[in-house]
Amino acid sequence: MGQLTTHVLDTSAGRPAGNIRVELFRLGDDGREKLCEVSTNGDGRCDEPLLEGKNFRIGEYEVIFHIGAYFSAMGVASLEPRFLDVVPIRFGISTNDADYHVPLLVSPYGYSTYRGS
Repeated sequence: MGQLTTHVLDTSAGRPAGNIRVELFRLGDDGREKLCEVSTNGDGRCDEPLLEGKNFRIGEYEVIFHIGAYFSAMGVASLEPRFLDVVPIRFGISTNDADYHVPLLVSPYGYSTYRGS
């Protein structure tokens, strides 16, 4: 069985982004099912996989990164509303026997992601 992990890097400061709230949802015909809510640690990672074992299933998912509070805590000045406050990433898991890693590279004015392993 595979697992789903993530991490967040603050590209504007060149360091991991700790204490970012991360929510994971499974998407289906009936809407979204919240699977977990965690925060990144000092290394910008979650202490445990977001999904693993029998919960790691083929399907569509959404991970939401609450980055606005992080940049406020870092003292990054911004007009209100912030350009980026919450970053949602929707993706699919097409096999349950591989690891999926969905990192977020973020700054106050942009972000990128990719599928890692």
